[in-house]
Amino acid sequence: MDRSTTRLLIIVALAVYGVYAASFLPALLVGGSVPALLIGFALQAVCALAAALGVWRGGRWAAGAVVLLGICVAATWLFEGFILGIIAYLRALLVAVIALLITFIIAAYINREVRS
Repeated sequence: MDRSTTRLLIIVALAVYGVYAASFLPALLVGGSVPALLIGFALQAVCALAAALGVWRGGRWAAGAVVLLGICVAATWLFEGFILGIIAYLRALLVAVIALLITFIIAAYINREVRS
């Protein structure tokens, strides 16, 4: 796959995930939800959209935004699983680990692309 195609796929995936995470916000604002979930999904949306913008513009901070997004995703899943008990523990742990692995792979790719 060409570098520009891979970069475009990363940008689109980050932007789509940002919109997906933001789609939870209206329901969390209206319902009597846990404020930490609202903060978690808001941080995910902001970090994903900022990372998409950073990768698109070629900013040196883009890899850091991707890592911050991965940390927010993992923390939200672990909070939902271990603190609130909304989802199963092992599923929350699995998704958190997978999110961090994908995050570090994408961040390493972006870092390598920015340096070259």
